[in-house]
Formats: sequence, C-alpha cells, structure tokens
Amino acid sequence: MGYLRVRNIGKAYKRYPSKWARLAEWISGRQWHEKHWVLRDISFEISAGEAVGIIGVNGAGKSTLLKIIAGTTQPTTGSIEVGGQIAALLELGMGFHPNFTGRQNAYMSGQIRGLSTDRISDLMPEIEAFAEIGDYLDQPLRTYSSGMQVRLAFSVATAIRPDILIVDEALSVGDSYFQHKSIDRIRKFRDEGTTLLFVSHSPGAIKTLCNRALLIDSGILQRDDHPDSALDYYNAVIAKQNADYEIRQIELATKKKMTRSGNGKAKIEIVDLLHEDKSVRAIQSGDSAVFSVLVISQDYIEELTVGILIRDRLGNDVFGTNTFYHEASMTSIVAETRIQVRFFFENLYIGVGSYSIAVALHDRDTHVSSNYDWWDKALVFQVVPGKLPRSVGINAMPVLIEKLIYP
Repeated sequence: MGYLRVRNIGKAYKRYPSKWARLAEWISGRQWHEKHWVLRDISFEISAGEAVGIIGVNGAGKSTLLKIIAGTTQPTTGSIEVGGQIAALLELGMGFHPNFTGRQNAYMSGQIRGLSTDRISDLMPEIEAFAEIGDYLDQPLRTYSSGMQVRLAFSVATAIRPDILIVDEALSVGDSYFQHKSIDRIRKFRDEGTTLLFVSHSPGAIKTLCNRALLIDSGILQRDDHPDSALDYYNAVIAKQNADYEIRQIELATKKKMTRSGNGKAKIEIVDLLHEDKSVRAIQSGDSAVFSVLVISQDYIEELTVGILIRDRLGNDVFGTNTFYHEASMTSIVAETRIQVRFFFENLYIGVGSYSIAVALHDRDTHVSSNYDWWDKALVFQVVPGKLPRSVGINAMPVLIEKLIYP
C-alpha cells in the first residue's frame, strides 16, 4: 500500500473572451472558449515508502497536480492509480468553515477522512496537544491567524499515520518552531513507511526529506532525478526567467549529471583547489586552501561577480560567498579579458567527507539578475582528518574544553 501511479495527466481550464461568452456558448451550443493547459502529459510512479519532492516556480502546476492526486480536482486527460489512504494538506484552511470552532472543524475534517466520531474523540487530546493553540480550539476559525490554521490542519491531517501524505507549501506560513515540529513528524511517518509527496521552495527541506525530486516547469515534467541534480536544474530554470540562455546537462564519467547554464558573456575556464601552491583534490580538515577560478569574458561586461558554493555529498550548502559581498567585483570588462579570482581560506574548517564546488559568474549579488555562466560540480574534493580532534558533521570547529571538578 502507499503506491502512486500517474499516467499522462493533463489539466485544461476553459478561458472565455468575455463574461457573456459562457452564456452565449450555453445558448448557442457553439464553442466560445479556448483551453488553457496548466498540466500536460505528466507521468511518474512512486513506490510505497518513497519520499518525493515536487519543485517548480509559482504557476508551474504543482498545486494543481497535488489536487488531482488528492481527488479534489479532476484531470482533463490521463489517469491516476492510488494504493492506500491519502492525507493531504493543500491550500490553507481547505475544507474548514470560518464560523465553526477549531474543534468542530477537526471533527468535520476527520469525518471527511472516514473516521468515526468516537475515533476522532479518542484522537482529540493528541490533536489538541500537537496543535498547541490552547483555548482557541473552541473559538471560531475566523479568529485564527494563518499560522494557527496551519497548526490545526496539520494536526488533524496527521493524527493517524496515512499511507500517502501530501503536503503543499502551506507549512511555510507557520512559525519556525511548528515547522521543525511538523518536519519531525513527517520524517517519522516516512521512516515508518508512509509515502510522501512534498511541495516546497526550500532546497534544504527537499534534500532532508526526499530521495527523489520532480521538477515541473510550465506544466511539463522536466526532471525526475536525485534532489541534488533536480534542484541544480531548478536553479538554472529560475535564472532563465530573466535571460535567454541554454541549460546544458553534461554526463560525467561517474554517471552523475552536472548542470551548466548561462548566456555566455563570460565563461569559466578552469576551477582548481590549491594547497601551498599545489593543485590538490584532497586536503586535511583545518588546513589552508585556495579555490582558484579562471574566467574569460566573451563580450563587454558592465559588472562581473564571481561566486563559489561548497556543497557536501548530499548537495546541502556548506558555505558560499562571492566578490560582490566582499566589494571586489569587477566593472567595465572588455571582450577577451582573462581574469583569475582566488578565494583564500586560512583554515578550511569543514568536516571529513566528500564535497563539491559550484561556481557562478553574474552581475551584482545573485545569478538570478544576469547569469553569465553557472557550473555545478565544477570540482569535487575530499577532506581527510587533520590535526583537530575527531568530530562529526560538516563543520570542524576548534573547541577548548574546561574541566571543573567540585568536591
């Protein structure tokens, strides 16, 4: 149980040229509308117990897809096969009535999910404890803040571990404490075998919770890949909204995919890791290090920022910076100019493990404004144990320990 099969799903809405066109179509029998497709030919399968993230820009069709899977919207084309019980937390307050109390809404929501009144009564103390909204539980929902509505909706939806849990971006409006609490419950359900469909704009949440990621762009499934690779491609798609350039996928010898994108006004030629002026691919934790980037301009550039981003083996961001932050960006660069930028680390205090470097060329502080060249996994290197005492995690920070013994 808990599997999901989506086959050739499409969703179109009727778009009328005026408010009278719908009436004219109904009277005359002649078609006055045109179809606006928000999803086209979406197909994928999710096995029981998988955790899958869905990513994409606003308006890409993510929420529509979740509504179709949850059964609140019907597809125009295609079919869905669901194995198991679904619990869905979609739009904020969906299914709740503003004039009923939180407790009354919890009962109604539970009954819609097929639970008996007695069963909901048994679960109510746990729902109340997890939501932590106090006396507001017996107040009308219209008096709730958006965060309180999320607390109640999530508590009811997850009162019983479902076979399939669908969570849209609704959790983003909650406070940080409840977000952490909700993520812990989602992670617990996932570990116990619940199939997870999770929509979020947070790369950290996707990487933490999911073992796959689906990228939807303009209603089309563009990527079905490891979260790290899908999010890198998504990063390029976001920048592409502001410039016309090519997104290239390069297959490495290790069979891992590397994303490279940009409009080509400047090009990253060489990325290197240096230790004591020697090119290396392994370095001791805590040693000095230099990340060197050689750039060649292909056209006149008003402003050039060079940035680096260190990621761990799971694709989580460890540290990133750029020349703009350090007030070291370059201006008025003519074509065919060669530029070398070096990032010096007196002590590279990161933990033992495998890491990669992403390099970006753009203007000002972010690649979204004008992306010249983005090179994901431009360099992969290893960090081996150094002189510091043994530690765990991605940070290897010097620590002094003081011992005080009292008789």
